[in-house]
Amino acid sequence: MRPTRRHVILAAAIATAASPGRASAAEDWPQRPVRVVVPVAPGGSLDALSRLFGRHLGELGQPWLVENQGAGGGNPAFEAVARARPDGHTLLWGWDSLAINPALYARVGYDPLRDFTPVAQVVRAAQLLVVRPDLPARTLAEFLDLARRRTLSVASPGNGSIGHLAAELLRARTGSSWTHVPYRGGGPAMTDLLAGNLDAVSLTLGAAVEHVRAGRMRGLAVTTAARAPALPEVPTVAEAGIPDYEVVSWQGVLGPAGMEPVLVARMNREINRVLSLPEVAARLVSQGFEPAGGPPEALAALLRADVARWPEVVRAAGARVD
Repeated sequence: MRPTRRHVILAAAIATAASPGRASAAEDWPQRPVRVVVPVAPGGSLDALSRLFGRHLGELGQPWLVENQGAGGGNPAFEAVARARPDGHTLLWGWDSLAINPALYARVGYDPLRDFTPVAQVVRAAQLLVVRPDLPARTLAEFLDLARRRTLSVASPGNGSIGHLAAELLRARTGSSWTHVPYRGGGPAMTDLLAGNLDAVSLTLGAAVEHVRAGRMRGLAVTTAARAPALPEVPTVAEAGIPDYEVVSWQGVLGPAGMEPVLVARMNREINRVLSLPEVAARLVSQGFEPAGGPPEALAALLRADVARWPEVVRAAGARVD
């Protein structure tokens, strides 16, 4: 049936009336506790940052309930958020594995580009190779030489984590060999390194920076192009004679696909507000993170770039998980 002028006017009136309601719903967010799914076990940098921001964002009137799901390389956590209602009350504290896992695993139950709504990038960070203090290797070159002479154990926050791939890329570039030990997060891996049960761990710098400063473990190299301000004494991998090696990690907030743009904009403003707090920015920098922030489109572009980049890195590193 052809629409009449009356139908057009009525439809326009309904749309006009609905728009303020949607804006009001966004401004009223959150209306109940916010479930923040973190794809690692408690104790690592991903968990710590999600709780730091949760304390500040809880000032909006509802608690932020951190839910750690560290199994399966983070895939169950990603799938849980992808299936959630897009009302802003179930969020993902995401990181690189969201883009890496489709290349790493034979099957995942989500699409990183179609099934999520990027909200805001929070931080960027270097990966760091740390060793127990009594290991007879004070430099990356000495570590690689030791790995050629005996079997070393190198842990990561999990199969397919960026810490894992950073180590695998290093192994592939240098022809080295060691035993990879995957954990469910950086926290448990560092616990075993401190106990002397491991030789090394490859993980986000922020998770280990205080241990390195205290001398409880030794930092051998960071994976960024320049040294990290939080640990300026630790050289880069490139400085150790491996040119053009660079791996940069990120953390950010995403929701399920289909979130209202006005809601995403409200959430993005709140996350950027927390990032701008002097005490938060100072803490992030001191722990080895670079505050990121910016609009949702910046995180969307980063996610697209990572989805395009990592399959080749996974193939070159031989890091596929069946």
